[in-house]
Amino acid sequence: MKIVKHEKVTWIDLENPSKTDIDYIRENFDVHPLAVEEFTTPTYRARATKYSNCLFLTIHIPLFDSEKRTTYASEIDILLTKSHLITGHTKSIYQLDKFFDALQQSEGKRRTYMIHSTAHLLYEVFKLLTESCFPRLDHVTKHIDDIQEGIFGGNERQMVREISVVKRDILNFRRTLMPQRSIIESIISQSNGTVPEDIKMYYHDLIGTNIRLWNDLESAKETIISLEKTNNSLLSEKINQRMRTITVFSVLWIPVTIYLSVFNLNIIHMPLKDNPFAFLIHLSALLIISAITFIIFKVAKWI
Repeated sequence: MKIVKHEKVTWIDLENPSKTDIDYIRENFDVHPLAVEEFTTPTYRARATKYSNCLFLTIHIPLFDSEKRTTYASEIDILLTKSHLITGHTKSIYQLDKFFDALQQSEGKRRTYMIHSTAHLLYEVFKLLTESCFPRLDHVTKHIDDIQEGIFGGNERQMVREISVVKRDILNFRRTLMPQRSIIESIISQSNGTVPEDIKMYYHDLIGTNIRLWNDLESAKETIISLEKTNNSLLSEKINQRMRTITVFSVLWIPVTIYLSVFNLNIIHMPLKDNPFAFLIHLSALLIISAITFIIFKVAKWI
């Protein structure tokens, strides 16, 4: 449990909340028991619940797993009262920890971010988490650029898996980001005094940031789908070229096979049977037949 306080505003951050942490909140804050229990109950859906003297929020932010090469949703539970902001999360979130440490170490930052209300502080937390999505989205864009170079560099087969990795990354990003707008709108609609009127316009700005992120994700989605179609077309064309080459060689051997089959028959008077140059004559005949067949294919533009 980490605590930072400035005048009437206190921020308590719980990383991987324990039973002791939950008991502390239950004993020291007059909030609804269900709101306290939510800190230990994982949920896959973002939501906002209004109680008589507090507001409970569950949001998810996109984090990147470098080993699995994909984005995943990390849950943050938020309890907002007039005097306290309590956040709980099971995963360490670098940007959040850095911001909290900066408030602890700097009196000036506490005066800047904690002088007004808990809703103002929550806005700064939301803003920080939302803007942290842009570098992760830049990572997706860079991956798409690498795929484009790979496709037109002749590495179509290798790019099939890379395209699948990016599509999964974008899908997980979209699933995480989509509910955030409704959560912010729920904060704006509060009228119980927990969220002052003067901060609501700033939350409207967060909605605009969320829309910009969503538009960038839509652009990335459309780009990777187009690249996938292009990659499939180039890969199909390359496979067709190989199949056509194999087919041509197979067809070239048909006259040769017929020629050899005829002379392998058990015929008493085999042509050129006693000729000392029979082998060279038959070999020349095979080469001539293959050459004529190749020329016919070439003239017909089959190869």
